[in-house]
Amino acid sequence: MPDRYLSWTAGGPGRFLAARLGLPRPEPLRRRQDGGPDVPGPVLAGAAEGGRLGKPVRALLAEWGVDAPDQADVPAALVLDATGVTTSERLREVYAFLHPRIRSLAPNGRVVVLGTPPELATDAREAAAQRALEGFVRSVGKELKRGATAHLLLVAPEAEEGLAAPLRFALSPRSAYVSGQTLRVTATPTPPSGSFDRPLAGRVALVTGAARGIGATVAATLAADGATVVCLDVPAQGAELRATAERVGGRALEADLTDADAPHRVVDDLTRHHGGVDIVVHNAGITRDRTLGRMEPGQWDAVVAVNLTAVERLDEALLDATAEGGPVLREDGRIVCTSSISGIAGNVGQTNYAAGKAGLIGLVQAVARDEAVAGRGITVNAVAPGFIETQMTAAVPLFVREAGRRLNSLSQGGQPVDVAEAVAFLASPGAAGITGQVLRVCGQALLGA
Repeated sequence: MPDRYLSWTAGGPGRFLAARLGLPRPEPLRRRQDGGPDVPGPVLAGAAEGGRLGKPVRALLAEWGVDAPDQADVPAALVLDATGVTTSERLREVYAFLHPRIRSLAPNGRVVVLGTPPELATDAREAAAQRALEGFVRSVGKELKRGATAHLLLVAPEAEEGLAAPLRFALSPRSAYVSGQTLRVTATPTPPSGSFDRPLAGRVALVTGAARGIGATVAATLAADGATVVCLDVPAQGAELRATAERVGGRALEADLTDADAPHRVVDDLTRHHGGVDIVVHNAGITRDRTLGRMEPGQWDAVVAVNLTAVERLDEALLDATAEGGPVLREDGRIVCTSSISGIAGNVGQTNYAAGKAGLIGLVQAVARDEAVAGRGITVNAVAPGFIETQMTAAVPLFVREAGRRLNSLSQGGQPVDVAEAVAFLASPGAAGITGQVLRVCGQALLGA
């Protein structure tokens, strides 16, 4: 269902009236499919004294052909290397760079702050100063207007070569519905590589729940980035599944992942047709909403089985080192799980759903730490969508739907492509230094952390 309020406030009379009444004035977001450069300019880049990322940032902007002048009346982005901030007193340097420039930021602009993971700081005072950046960036994201967003990238020492893909994602329209979030970038044995135009060329991706909605859009986005996509869904969705696979130039695979033999059938299929798989996107999920006191046992069991247990079992089969020929998920592979804001903050009537989605976060963090997984260069992450405009959210009551749309820093719902872009980024070779993390795609919802 279209967001009529967004359309109304985008025009002159609606925008004027909303301003007079103090109502939200959401800015139409620029996304990749709208055209235009991936990283618009001009970008104003600054660095605190002693920072280690200022030069790499300027080198990347030059490589991308992005204008990076010393001054600009309407900058498209503000990027600050704050790795040199080692005491609370020196946080004033963050203020000094952004304060005179932030109100001139262009519509759909970006603020990107670069720091060091606090746990890797040299002493307590530096750890405090670097952790302070998180509260600062979250607050900036809530203050920005006109579709602008804020991002914090915490780059470990010696991980500078892994900065390119996260920085480009943060600056680009691909992160249109991501704001106030923190990503940690760790060092990898070999520098992340891959093109930005078709970063998944030559890779095979499996997307579950791919017949429609977010899953179908994820499949299309991965295919646009060069991947060969295997689209999986239950037999009941067979017609829609085959249509999705045909649209993306991929292949349809019908399976109910809650069946006892489903993981092994999926493994056999991927091995037979593709010799393995490089990217696995666990998108399949269901809801059976009811308050706990009124929830039937079958409603609990069905949701946990699909949303969590099936993911555990499929991962175990794909990562099985005892399988003939070795694990089906190849080296430098990617696992991306679709969690939810409900799994972070909870939601009335969704104890089963929230438990499953929170469990996915625990699974991601545990599997990412597994030496057998990390040692093969495999990363494991999750995306946590907020209110996304889908058939499911179009069916919720009007006032609940409007609350979901407006209770975030961007005052609007996200689109399935916003989730898909985050998945594609985490699935890319350039995201090799990002693992065990949850990226919220929620417009910085005012719900949860």
